[in-house]
Amino acid sequence: MRLLVVGRLSGQLASAVKMAMAHGAKVNHVERGDQATEQLRRGQGADLLMVDYRVDIASLIAANEAERIHVPVVACGVDADARDAANAIRAGAKEFIPLPPEADLIAAVLAAVADDERPMISADPSMQAVIKLADQVARSEASILITGESGVGKEVMARYLHTHSRRADKPFISVNCAAIPDNLLESELFGHEKGAFTGAVGRRIGKFEEADGGTLLLDEISEMDARLQAKLLRAIQERVIDRVGGTRPVPVNIRIIATSNRDLAKAVAEGTFREDLLYRLNVVNLRLPSLRERPGDVAVLAEHFIKKYAAANGVPVRPLSAAARQALATHRWPGNVRELENAMHRAVLLASGPEIDVEAIRLPDGQPLMGGAAPASNVVDRAAQAAETVTRAFVGQTVAEMEKALIMDTLKHCLGNRTHAANILGISIRTLRNKLNEYAQEGIDIPAPQSGVAAAG
Repeated sequence: MRLLVVGRLSGQLASAVKMAMAHGAKVNHVERGDQATEQLRRGQGADLLMVDYRVDIASLIAANEAERIHVPVVACGVDADARDAANAIRAGAKEFIPLPPEADLIAAVLAAVADDERPMISADPSMQAVIKLADQVARSEASILITGESGVGKEVMARYLHTHSRRADKPFISVNCAAIPDNLLESELFGHEKGAFTGAVGRRIGKFEEADGGTLLLDEISEMDARLQAKLLRAIQERVIDRVGGTRPVPVNIRIIATSNRDLAKAVAEGTFREDLLYRLNVVNLRLPSLRERPGDVAVLAEHFIKKYAAANGVPVRPLSAAARQALATHRWPGNVRELENAMHRAVLLASGPEIDVEAIRLPDGQPLMGGAAPASNVVDRAAQAAETVTRAFVGQTVAEMEKALIMDTLKHCLGNRTHAANILGISIRTLRNKLNEYAQEGIDIPAPQSGVAAAG
């Protein structure tokens, strides 16, 4: 993990840095907030900022965000009282570390805030076959395309490939192509020169240069604009990039991993994705099966998440009851591993007895996760009643009104996650965003993304 320390490096702060290095962190240091932003802008990236509470944390975070640099901040300091710690949190710090430091606390904060610990856990033969293939290709230089539904763990697999590659000691940089508007994505990827456009107050190193020597993950590559696809193809073929406003090409040495939850062959046929780029990216394809296709993983993943969130919340690790295991095994898990993770997080918090029983396993709306199969007659009756209710609800509505209701209901089910909602609806993220913009202009309250069932994986 890359740690950037901001503040005067003396005494107890120096001790904290040594402890972080002992836990594997690679540390850089600056004394002022503006120096931190400048260093990040130049591409000397960080996964975490450890900032002296006397630095203006709010201004530092604002300056970073103005450059679209999002790095979590933890505050620290000697002789800080509760008010100082509270002020640091209000300013945007994720945690506060009192100094002199404790080794266990440093380790816990690094793990919790950076969230680097994402092991590849599987007991199901279908997933183990994919992991075996990943092990075979990890040390190669081949570009890899990871496909699968939202929430199956595509980024986890990408990190697994990186940590098992010959580039493991170099940066792993991730860019979510669906989350960044088209007019900003080019600068985000390739960087820009000072004055290249309004607001370009200095040279900005892009993700390609930041990942130099390491791995660049292009998450949800299918959402990239056609013009940028051409620039990306050149970068992969010639191993050079052009900064926006630049006058000379910049050489880069990176390995590309891309992910998509859409059928890229179909996108090629529809003319929205370049066929030559697909060939370049899809040297090796790793398709991650959905959780319902790998039932042998449900129990082992559930137990892993129980241990993880019990430790994070300081509660005892409780085993799953037989009824809970049955409920987990029979649920369809439309949100895949991310849905299971969030369900286990809630269960750890809600469980009260010696075991985690089925009552503690809840859906995002608070409804219980029903285990076992209902009698066939009950299923038929409920299906008929549901169909009649839906039919009556749609009578008298226009197609546009029905479409709006479907989109909004799906978005609410996905807890505001645009990527997963678009996947369920069978439309592109761009189409979904355009629809939501229309609804917002009509005064409709659009759910903001939040942690839940449908976070993309």
